[in-house]
Amino acid sequence: MDLSAVSEELAELEGQINDLFRALSNGFQKLEKIKDASRQSRQLEELTDKMRDCKSLIKDFDREVKSLEGGNDASTNRMLNDRRQSMVKELNSYVALKKKYSSNLASNNKRVDLFDGPAEDHMEENVLLASNMTNQELVNKGNSMMDDTDQAIERGKKIVLETINVGTDTSAALKAQTDQMSRVVNELDSIHFSLKKASKLVKEIGRQIATDKCIMAFLFLIVIGVIAIIIVKIVNPNNKDIRDIPGLAPPAMNRRLLWNHY
Repeated sequence: MDLSAVSEELAELEGQINDLFRALSNGFQKLEKIKDASRQSRQLEELTDKMRDCKSLIKDFDREVKSLEGGNDASTNRMLNDRRQSMVKELNSYVALKKKYSSNLASNNKRVDLFDGPAEDHMEENVLLASNMTNQELVNKGNSMMDDTDQAIERGKKIVLETINVGTDTSAALKAQTDQMSRVVNELDSIHFSLKKASKLVKEIGRQIATDKCIMAFLFLIVIGVIAIIIVKIVNPNNKDIRDIPGLAPPAMNRRLLWNHY
């Protein structure tokens, strides 16, 4: 029965799973011809990635089947369950092959893990017992393994979210510190500008004081000179080398002569 008549998504998932099964079959055939241990290890890693992808697609297939059970008749549901069991059984056969080749490479420390997470040891035991298990038991084991993988994924998501939250908090703290440093730098610039302006003002005041001192000293010298001239004129009025200062009274002798004349 063509699954596209039931669900386009199921048909697409089945096509992808079958493509991976063909790639796994060709890959293990190629692995048998490889003699070099390192090349075998690389080939096993590639096959492991394909099996991991196949496992994820089978789980998606199982979820889609469960979501459609209520709308399908009994024969369709039975057919879909048979397809799912066949996929799980075929995947387990490739898991067994992978374990076989991994054991052969163990002496060279080239062991490759199939699936990450806590369900790996149980998965390997289930592979050894696969030939003695019914299809329903295989399906249950496969579902259990996929549930464990989902739990591991959820734990990984939780760790990622916690890491993102820590990164967000750290980013906010760094931004606050950056803003504070910017304010400090701005304040330092203002202080530097004020100090520069104050220094310039002090220099201008110093120049003004120096100028005022020079003027005062010059005036002081003028006053001293005038006083010296007056004293000399009083002491020696007949000294012709010193001119009379305008506004001063004439010498006392001249005043006496004028008095006698009258």
